[in-house]
Amino acid sequence: MKYLLFIFFCSILQWPLLAQTQDVKRIAAEIELLPESKSIKSKVEVIVDILQQTNELYLNSKIETIESVVSGNDTLQFITDNGKLIIRGDFKPSEYSFNITYTTSPKQTLYFVNDLNEYQVFTQGQGKYTSHWLPSIDDMTDKIEFDLTITAPQHLNVMASGVLDSVSSTKTKKTWYYDMKKPMSSYLVALAAGHYDHKSLTSASGIPIQLYFEPKDTEEFEATYRHTSTIFNFLESEIGVPYPWQNYKQVYVKDFLYAGMENTSLTIFSDAFVTDDIGFIDRNYVNVNAHELAHQWFGDLVTEKSSAHHWLHEGFATYYALLAEREIFGEDYYYWKLYESAERLKELSDSGKGEALTNPKASSLTFYEKGAWALHMLREDVGDLAFKIGVKHYLNTYAYKNVTVDDFLAAIEQASGKELSTFKANWLEQSAFKAEAALNSLKTSEFMQHYFKISALRETPLEDKVDLFFKELSAPKVNTYIGQEIVYQLANEPHTEALSLMRMAFNTNNRLIRQAIVANVKEIPKALQSEFESLLQDDSYQTKELALYALWSQFPNKRVTYLEQLKGIKGFSDHNVELLWLTLNLATQNYEPTNKSETFQKLTTYTNTKYSYQIRELAFNYLYQIEAFSDESLMNLVDATTHHVWRFKKFSRELLKELIKKPDYKKRLLQLKATFTKEENAFLDTIL
Repeated sequence: MKYLLFIFFCSILQWPLLAQTQDVKRIAAEIELLPESKSIKSKVEVIVDILQQTNELYLNSKIETIESVVSGNDTLQFITDNGKLIIRGDFKPSEYSFNITYTTSPKQTLYFVNDLNEYQVFTQGQGKYTSHWLPSIDDMTDKIEFDLTITAPQHLNVMASGVLDSVSSTKTKKTWYYDMKKPMSSYLVALAAGHYDHKSLTSASGIPIQLYFEPKDTEEFEATYRHTSTIFNFLESEIGVPYPWQNYKQVYVKDFLYAGMENTSLTIFSDAFVTDDIGFIDRNYVNVNAHELAHQWFGDLVTEKSSAHHWLHEGFATYYALLAEREIFGEDYYYWKLYESAERLKELSDSGKGEALTNPKASSLTFYEKGAWALHMLREDVGDLAFKIGVKHYLNTYAYKNVTVDDFLAAIEQASGKELSTFKANWLEQSAFKAEAALNSLKTSEFMQHYFKISALRETPLEDKVDLFFKELSAPKVNTYIGQEIVYQLANEPHTEALSLMRMAFNTNNRLIRQAIVANVKEIPKALQSEFESLLQDDSYQTKELALYALWSQFPNKRVTYLEQLKGIKGFSDHNVELLWLTLNLATQNYEPTNKSETFQKLTTYTNTKYSYQIRELAFNYLYQIEAFSDESLMNLVDATTHHVWRFKKFSRELLKELIKKPDYKKRLLQLKATFTKEENAFLDTIL
C-alpha cells in the first residue's frame, strides 16, 4: 500500500514538470458523430512544441479507451492515468506532431438528445472538461488553436468554433471543415448538430453572423433573435475593440445545462428562449444574447488565470449586457435592473452571507451582479472616457492571454491617473455590499428618485396617498415600474378608493402593470371581476396563466367559460398555459367529460423524454398536484432521476422520494423495477 501511494504522489508531482517541457499549439480533430449509439469516432492530430528534452508528453483525457497514438510511421507507447494521457518516447526540442484515435461515448460534456425524434448533439465545456470527448489541456491558461472536421448523418447541420471552410458529402453523410485562426482555452471549443436552418446577418464592421433555428420554429425566428444586430454593433462600439474572432454563430438546443454558453465564435443557448411576439415581453433572449456575446471579449479573448479572477468574466459580461439592454430598452430599465440587483445583494449581505469578488468560491449572484455593480461604480469614479480607454488598453494588451484582477486595475489606473486601492478594497475584497454607495448612485437617476418617493409610501395610509396615486395613474403614459409599485401598495387594500385606483391601473393598458395586478391581488374583488377576466385576452402568456388560475379558483361557476377562452393556447416554449389548462380541465368535472382520458394522456405524454426538461418538470408538478401518476409517467420520472441537467435531476429525485411515501406508488415502482436501467435502479435502491 505504501508503495502504491508513493507512485501516486510521484505521479502527481510530475504534472507541473511535464507542463514545463511542452506547449500544445494546435489540435485538429476529425470527429464522426454517431447519434444512434450516442458515441463519437475520432482521430486527433496534436502539434506540440517540445521546450526541452523529455521522455513523456501529456494531454488531459477522460476517454476510457484510446486505440492508438501514432507519429508518422511510429506507433508510440502511452498510458492513461488519473485523467491524463501520457505518451512515451524520446522527444527533443522541436515542433512535434502525433495522432490519437479512439471511439467513446462521453459521460458528460458532449451530449446527444432526442428532440421530437430528431437528434441534437452539443457540447458544454465550462465546468465539465472538454477532455471527456477531445484530448486536450483542461487548464484555461493553456491557449490552443482548435480546428474541427465533423462528419454527421446527411440530414444534420453542423456548427463548430471557427469558420466553415467547406462541406463534402456522401450518400449518407456530410463532413464539415471548420477552421480557427486564433488560440483559445479548451473549455471554449464547441460543436453542435441538429436539424437546423439558418439566416445570416452582417455586423456594421463586416463580421458574418449566422443565427440557427429549427424549421418548426420558423415563425419564432424574428422574436427569438430580436435585436441581435443592435447588440453586436453596440458592444463592438462600446467596448472599442473589434470583435476578435472570424465570425459569430448562435444556436439553441434542447436540455441545455445553462441559459447560454459563450463558446468561441459559437454561442449555444437553451431552447427555453425560443419565443413569439407575445412571449417576448415576459421571457426573451435579449439579456442572455448580450451576455454571451460580451464574453467573446471578456473570457474568450482575455481569460482569467484562475477562479480568483472569475469576476473578469461574469461581472464584465453582466455589465456590458446591461449596457446593451439600456441601448434597447432605455435608461429607466437600466437603473431598475441595477436596483433589483442591489436589493438582492443587500439582502445577502445583511444576512451575513456577503462574498468578496476575489473569493474563488463565491456564488453566481456575487460574480455576476456584484461584479456588474463594481464596474458601474468604477466607471462613475474614473469617468466614461478613462474607463473606456482603460478597457480598450486592457483587452489589446492581453489579447489571447490570461489575466488577473490587478492587470485590469492597472490598465484603468494608467488611463485615469487614479490610484484604485480603495476601490479594490471596497468593491472587490470586501464581503459586504456597499449598499449606501449603491443607493447614492441610483439616486442620480430622476426616475429612481421618483420611484423611491412612491415606494416610501408603503406604510402610509391610503387616504394620505390617494391623490398622488390618482395623478400618477392618470398620466398620459404611466411609467411601468411606478405603476407596478402603486399596484403592489393597492393590492390588498379594502377601501373603495383602492378599487377605483385599481380600475385606473387596468385602464393604463400597460401589460406589465396589468400583470402586476393579478400577480399581487390574492382575492379578486367581485367589483373587478370583469377587469380580471379581460386579462385572459392580454398579449402575455404569463398574465394568461396567472389570470386563468386565479379566476378558475375564485369563480367556480364560470370555469367552463374560462377554459374555453384559453383552449388551444400553448404559451411559452415550456407550454405553461397549455399544461395548466390540461390540469384544470381534468379538475373540472363538467367540462369535456367524454374527453378526460384523452386529456389525461396528453398531460402524461408531456413527461416523455422527447420533450424538454422544462416541459417535463411542469407536467410532473401538475400530475403530483392532482395525484394522477400513471405507470407511464412514473417510468418517465424515474428516467428523469438520471438526467444530465442537475437541477432537473434533483427536482425529479425529490419528487420521487415524496411519491414513494404513498404505499400505492411504492408498490407500483417495485413492480416496474425490472424495466429500469442499472443507473436508475441504483438510485431507486437508495430510496425504496
